[in-house]
Amino acid sequence: QVQLVESGGGLVQAGASLRLSCAASVPTFSGRAMGWFRRTPGKEREFVATISSSGVIAAYTDSVKGRFTISRDNAKKLVYLQMRNLKPEDTALYYCAAAKWGSTTYRATEYDRWGQGTQVTVSS
Repeated sequence: QVQLVESGGGLVQAGASLRLSCAASVPTFSGRAMGWFRRTPGKEREFVATISSSGVIAAYTDSVKGRFTISRDNAKKLVYLQMRNLKPEDTALYYCAAAKWGSTTYRATEYDRWGQGTQVTVSS
């Protein structure tokens, strides 16, 4: 059974940085692309970032480009989301997800394992 556990969320002021971590307990981790999504109350889940199984290719939603960086450590089965210059509109519950295969994807339907989420709150 795949388990994903996020950590690193918190309450920060606008302009601050946070690094989210996702620990994965899955034997096929190095063969799966990984992603970060977020959800705010009353809104649909939103794609944030994805990284290929090798870690070479990454993609981001437009609103976080240049501020967020996704990375992974296959040896430690960890995925990170470095968030800089946080804005109030980044406030959300952030989820780590494991894709069904190794290519990057922004489609939530192509992820079959999800964590419970970590809350990020950015005050103005």
